[in-house]
Amino acid sequence: MVRMALIGAGFIGSVHAANLAAHPGVEFVGIYDVDGARSTDLASRCGTRALDLDDAFAPATVDAVLIASSTDTHARHLRRAAAAGLATLCEKPIDLDLDQAVDVVGEVAGAAGSSGRPMMVDFNRRFDRDYAELQRAVRAGEIGGVELVQMTTRGPALPPLDYVAVSGGQMRDQTVHFFDLARWITGEDPESVYAAGSVFADPRMADLGDVDTSVVTLRMPSGTLVQIDSVRRIGYGYDERIEVLGSTGMIEAGRQRVGSVTRYQAGRLVTDGMHPGWFERVAPTYRSALDHFVSAVSAGTPIGPTLPEALAAQAVAEAAARSLASGGSETITYPALAAVTS
Repeated sequence: MVRMALIGAGFIGSVHAANLAAHPGVEFVGIYDVDGARSTDLASRCGTRALDLDDAFAPATVDAVLIASSTDTHARHLRRAAAAGLATLCEKPIDLDLDQAVDVVGEVAGAAGSSGRPMMVDFNRRFDRDYAELQRAVRAGEIGGVELVQMTTRGPALPPLDYVAVSGGQMRDQTVHFFDLARWITGEDPESVYAAGSVFADPRMADLGDVDTSVVTLRMPSGTLVQIDSVRRIGYGYDERIEVLGSTGMIEAGRQRVGSVTRYQAGRLVTDGMHPGWFERVAPTYRSALDHFVSAVSAGTPIGPTLPEALAAQAVAEAAARSLASGGSETITYPALAAVTS
C-alpha cells in the first residue's frame, strides 16, 4: 500500500480524493487545504481525515503526495515534497512562468534524485485508452512514417472570465495537453510553431489578451506537421479527437459520444450526442493516471510524464503564445532540463 496525502480540496481535488479513496493500492492518509472547513468536509466524504500541512508532508506517515491545489502553489509544494523524499503526482503546470518552472525542476531533480522518489505531472490525456492505443500503434510503425497529425480540443462553454484571467491563456491552459500528446505520439520535439486565434464567444477575452478559438501548426524535425484546433465554446458538448496520417495508413481516435444508439426514422438518423463537458469525457483518465503512478511507486517501474517532459510541453506553449502575439512563426527553445522525447 502506498500511503498518500492529497493537497487541495477544490473541484479537481475532490476528483482525486474519490479516486484515492477507491484505489486498492492506496492508503489514503488525508487531505490538506488552505480552507480547513473544505478539507474537513471532503475528508469526511472520502473516509479519511483533514491534515495540517506538516502532516501532509511527513515522511514517517506519508509515502507520496498528490498536488491538486491552486496553480500558484504547485512549485512550493513540489519543493517541499522533494525535500521530504516523497513521491509526487502534480497537476499541471509546474508553474505558469516557464523560467520559474525550470528553476523548480532543477531544485527538485537534485532532491528527488538523491531520494530516488519519482515525480510525475498529471497530463492525464496520455491515459485515455484510445489515445494510448493510437500512440502504441504509431510508435510501432503500423502506419509507416508519420506525415500529418490532426488534433481537436473543443469545449462546450467559455470558462468564467476570472478563471481565464489567471489561466495563462488558451495555449498554456487548454492546448498544452495536446502539445504534450504531439510529442508523446510522434516521438519528436517540435522545432517551430505558428498560431492564429480569434475571439468569438465574449469580446472581453481580448481585453485579457486571450483567444477562444485557435489553430496551431507545429513542424517536427522530420518534416511531420501537426495541426491543433482549440475552441473554448462550441455549444454541442465536449469534442476531442486525434488523427495520424502515415506513409502506409491512417489511425484515428475518434470523437466519443455518450452512447452508440442510432435511431432510424423517416428521412433522418438520430444518434447520441457528445459528452456535456470536458470532465465527463476525460474522467476515466484521472483514475488511469493514478493507477500508473501507484504502480510505478510500488514496483519502481518507469514513470511519466516526468517533470522534464512537462517542461518541454510548456516550452511549446510559450512559443505558441508568442506566435499568437507576433502573428508569425516562432522557433521553440527548450530549457536544458526539458526532456527529449524518447
